[in-house]
Amino acid sequence: MRTARKFAVTLPILSALALGAPTQAGAQDGAPVTIFENVRIFDGKSAQLSAPSHVVVRGNQIERISTSPIPANRSATTKIIIGGGRTLMPGLIDAHWHAMLVRATPAQAFGDVGYNNLMAGDEATDTLMRGFTTVRDVGGPAFGLKRAIDDGIVKGPRIYPSGAMITVTSGHGDFRELIELPRTIGGMLSRMEKLGGAMVADSPDEVRVRAREQLMQGASQVKLTAGGGVSSPFSPIDVTTFTGPELRAAVEAAENWGTYVAAHAFTPNAIQGAVAAGVKCIEHATLMDEATAKLLAEKGIWVSMQPLPEALRLGFPVGSVQRAKADEVWPGIARSYELAKKYKLKTAWGTDVLFSRALAQQQGAILASLTRWYTPAETLIMATSTNAELLALSGKRNPYPGKLGVVEQGALADLLLVDGNPLENINLVADPKNFPVIMKDGVIFKDALPR
Repeated sequence: MRTARKFAVTLPILSALALGAPTQAGAQDGAPVTIFENVRIFDGKSAQLSAPSHVVVRGNQIERISTSPIPANRSATTKIIIGGGRTLMPGLIDAHWHAMLVRATPAQAFGDVGYNNLMAGDEATDTLMRGFTTVRDVGGPAFGLKRAIDDGIVKGPRIYPSGAMITVTSGHGDFRELIELPRTIGGMLSRMEKLGGAMVADSPDEVRVRAREQLMQGASQVKLTAGGGVSSPFSPIDVTTFTGPELRAAVEAAENWGTYVAAHAFTPNAIQGAVAAGVKCIEHATLMDEATAKLLAEKGIWVSMQPLPEALRLGFPVGSVQRAKADEVWPGIARSYELAKKYKLKTAWGTDVLFSRALAQQQGAILASLTRWYTPAETLIMATSTNAELLALSGKRNPYPGKLGVVEQGALADLLLVDGNPLENINLVADPKNFPVIMKDGVIFKDALPR
């Protein structure tokens, strides 16, 4: 009995170490060591690179940073990476991603689950190989994909999952057909709900149940759609969806779990209603006005914004409801960024790519396009340490305890080696070929340095 009990405790720990899954801080004894020699560091916070430095990674953490050469007492398992003056920086973080919905077409998203999971796994690997070591998933059945990545079955980024986005009847995220109406309260779920893409909730009690279900499955934050959206066919942009009591039910459920609610909202009414209910992060905020920006600043509310590419708008067919709504939203993008800068809002960055592998491949280029409003340093800080601050709002629901988005002693070892200085040439992040080394959680997933 003692032997069985011993293996029950130790085997998961050994398995986690072998597979590169998240490990606890301090569990680094005997862990593999990687040394980056002669690199200049962008630490995720500064507007300048460091002097030539040497960085020691032990296990999944950065153990030491030194401007002096590292002593030569290295074991046979120590891996040396000769930086040659290249830039070492934190892995990139996309704060608005849909891991299960990036490649699938709208029709495929409701189709074969096995195929969609395999497709999402392949896309997750591509995401990591673009230098994105962490994503915040803001809607979709990503729990299984996250587990497969964490267990080392699939190569991919860390995922902060929301699970199913919670919506109301005809809200953004309600992709049911009209033939599926009327909905019987307590009746059978729609295909959309069975797949875990979105859940319809039309009362505070329903919202509370659906929010708790996502938390039960491992959601690090809860996602609601507080206003109309572009891609949903029956959700006008100007409509405010949830009532105050419904929003507060979700906020209460999330706060009871020590985490927060993120709310999709474009318009001032939708944003202000969400803020009044206690929502901590607004997704998009594309049509906010001056008064709304002031409110967000006063309350210290996060805005997770996206410099949506024109190709995304043009992807909707001319004459379609979605194209008309995209035409309504797109002119607000520049104005919203101007207001975010003017009022110094807590601003995160994401892409919001849906249903397009081609656009997903432009993930780094979408990030680089932020230089319409920000310097390269401000842009990269936003996609590293600032986005990491937003992720930390999940408190004890954080699936990856530790410091992300920075290169400093004790931080988790999510690192990119860059051919060049991205603070001078932001377009380096647009092409993954400029990342000869990609490390996540102390594991090297790409090493293309010349030998």
